[in-house]
Amino acid sequence: MSSISIIGTGNMARTIATLAVAGGNTVEVIGRDQSKAAELAKDLGGSTTTGEFGAVPAGDIVIVALLYAGVVPVVAQYGDALAGKVIVDICNPFNSAGDGLAIPDGTSIAQEVATLAPAGASVVKAFNTVFGHVLKKGRTLDVFFAGDDAQAKAHVSEFIASLGLRPLDVGGLNMAHWLEGTGLIL
Repeated sequence: MSSISIIGTGNMARTIATLAVAGGNTVEVIGRDQSKAAELAKDLGGSTTTGEFGAVPAGDIVIVALLYAGVVPVVAQYGDALAGKVIVDICNPFNSAGDGLAIPDGTSIAQEVATLAPAGASVVKAFNTVFGHVLKKGRTLDVFFAGDDAQAKAHVSEFIASLGLRPLDVGGLNMAHWLEGTGLIL
């Protein structure tokens, strides 16, 4: 099983963490609001821990479960604390009207994260095409993911499978833009 740190305390963080604990993974919850992170960790039970925001995450996989506007700044703030980690971006950068993406064509939030990621860190886009309310139903779902590092993708694929979901590799990190567009369509 995997060692996971989740930065965020919202619906997707809770849903992925719940599935991760049920799948036998080690989970650390990190939030700007330490009391919210502690409450979520307590609700999850088991050996779930709470990490300190900005400190080195304990997990080998760090899931950034934030609204799109917060993802890049938080990764930048963490900086070298993410060295050697697999960073998973799950966000959907929808514009305020909900009829397009809030990022330029030819890029994605995941690609922007990759430009900031410290040496030895790998970025994978995943979970953005499966929404929390659907994940909660517990049905076997396909989870598309993309990234440039084969080893990081294999690790994320194993993690996705541990949740009872089907991992589907769609290619390199350049495909993250298309996954974000697919999230909009869904």
